[in-house]
Amino acid sequence: MSHFEVEFAIAPVVQTGWDPVLQEAKEAEIPVFLLDRNITVKDDGLFMTGVAADSVHEGEVAAQWLIKQQDGKACNVVELQGTVGASVALDRKKGFLDTVAAVPTIKIIRTQSGDFTRSKGKEVMESFIKAENNGRNICAVYAHNDDMAIGAIQAIKEAGLKPGTDIKIISIDGVPDIFKAMMSGEANASVELTPNMAGPAFDALLAYKKDGTLPPKHIKTESKLFEPGSAEAQLELKKDMGY
Repeated sequence: MSHFEVEFAIAPVVQTGWDPVLQEAKEAEIPVFLLDRNITVKDDGLFMTGVAADSVHEGEVAAQWLIKQQDGKACNVVELQGTVGASVALDRKKGFLDTVAAVPTIKIIRTQSGDFTRSKGKEVMESFIKAENNGRNICAVYAHNDDMAIGAIQAIKEAGLKPGTDIKIISIDGVPDIFKAMMSGEANASVELTPNMAGPAFDALLAYKKDGTLPPKHIKTESKLFEPGSAEAQLELKKDMGY
């Protein structure tokens, strides 16, 4: 088996303690390409490149959408965070919080982890609604992923409110169900986590194999904002992508 048949390493959520594994790969002269997550190592020469979205930027894009929508009007936001300690959750929080911090009319009034799941997102949103005058004090939900947003939508409906109208829904990932929610008027926007990460990694690998071209240490994939007007087209594009 040639080295170029085993080049790719996908870093999991646990992002430390990889030095020994990568050192073994280096000693075996196997270049390592990371997908979706960057990792913390003492020597970044242990891997060729990391291909991932900029999660801070995703949070910024979500916040900028809300700021534009509100156009100076006050807005109390509740935040459904991802898994506690996960870098993607920390970064999506930072991007959003740092951006709205410059707009005094937009405030995050409650924040709690929904563990990136629909069931937990629904449970946490139910508690937010009860604590905030049956949801009437809430202007918008910012969810670190679409699954928690879908859970929040269900909680809002069960409280007798209209998601997408009474409470705006902005989330991240761009999965099919959030586009279905947009088409039903129950979600307002989603920042897509670009699914094509293997493509840029493979291009970098081919260039390295062909003539030794070293890729940049970090390759950033594009993050796009989608609103209801593009939901039907996006749903059609994703129907064969294995979601």
